[in-house]
Amino acid sequence: MGYNVGLLGLGTVGTGTAKIMLDSVGRHPLLEEISIVRVGVRNPDKAREVEFETGVLTDDLASIVTDPNIDIIVELIGGVDQALDYILTAIDHGKHVVTANKAVISRHGDEIFTAANAKGVYVLLEAAVAGGIPVLTPLKQALGVNRINRVTGIINGTTNYILTRMKNEGANFDDVLADAQRLGYAEADPTADVDGLDAADKITILASLAFGGRINLKDVYCEGIRKIAAADIAYAEKLGFTIKLLAIAQGRRPASGAMPDEIELKVHPTLLPKHHPLATVDGVNNAVLVEADPLGEVMFYGPGAGEGATASAVVSDIVSIVATLKSGTSTNDNGNPLLRCSHEHYTRVASMDQSVSRFYARILTQDRPSVIGQIGLAFGEHGVSLESVVQIDVHDRGAEIVVITHKVSEGEFQAALQALNALEAVVSIPSVLRVW
Repeated sequence: MGYNVGLLGLGTVGTGTAKIMLDSVGRHPLLEEISIVRVGVRNPDKAREVEFETGVLTDDLASIVTDPNIDIIVELIGGVDQALDYILTAIDHGKHVVTANKAVISRHGDEIFTAANAKGVYVLLEAAVAGGIPVLTPLKQALGVNRINRVTGIINGTTNYILTRMKNEGANFDDVLADAQRLGYAEADPTADVDGLDAADKITILASLAFGGRINLKDVYCEGIRKIAAADIAYAEKLGFTIKLLAIAQGRRPASGAMPDEIELKVHPTLLPKHHPLATVDGVNNAVLVEADPLGEVMFYGPGAGEGATASAVVSDIVSIVATLKSGTSTNDNGNPLLRCSHEHYTRVASMDQSVSRFYARILTQDRPSVIGQIGLAFGEHGVSLESVVQIDVHDRGAEIVVITHKVSEGEFQAALQALNALEAVVSIPSVLRVW
């Protein structure tokens, strides 16, 4: 028996997917049983890298998701509203779905997976997080026997590329961003990347799998990299750190063996000690570090985007669905529990004020005696203990002081910052970052 695929979108990832499926030699033998029978594109007459038989290409994408001869719909058009419509229509017509669309899953995953479970079909999305790095499937399967304590990821290649360039070249954010846009590493509108929104979409998906509950995207604390200056990169280097945009999901377990009462879910730049496993992940690469019991730490590393990497994840999902169908597992009897969405409750996300971290602050002050003492007193009055205080530089604008705190709650630290800003000797606080 053969299995038919309808492909929506023939951009970078769609082209890579087609290349793999049309050249099955040396790959998994199940690919011989899978055919791309229809491909939805904007312009069927456009010249393309891959060739299809006459009639396969069409600009009528709606007809593909309702085609009774198609078993699996692969959604690669991106965006949210139209993609959601196609996915839900495909599910309603009893088709399995593979998608690389983290935005539609993070925003509408509850609706999608509820519909899929009701129809007895699978929705797989390995390519939606970290490109070609296999991380979602291990979380659902190989790591599923562990209690996950924390998932930490560098899961946006654009911001990692920018921060790497800033570190290596001592360059400013705006200059590196402009160059990244010219080279195609950043979009013309880089908001989703540099403001942390893309990473928030992805950590929502990772957290849902790691902690067995659905997540509201609005509950993710999100902070990007726009405010990081070359000075912060340089000071971090002197202090033994490197700055990375991290996406973090961390459980709060009330007792040994219990499921977390709530989780911390946040995206923000972080000073990482240079010995940390994620500190050396540079360029456009992604990595996800999972801390689990009893396994300990395991890290997944590799290319987080690109034609081949992402297409590899897409095709692996198609093969997983076909393998399950061939095994005779009935989707009407809840199907393969390792592939279907098995949780329908929502995980409670802790308020960011409760989050505990060390902090880095760069403070511009007037160059006069007793300033450091005033800063220490203001922090101390709000329960913030200082690990180090260094006067880094003195220039015509005043003195630049860098502090690193011991662990403190977000709420207490923010209260201390307000007190600092009220000091006459404090000119400004240009940068505040969290420290691992």
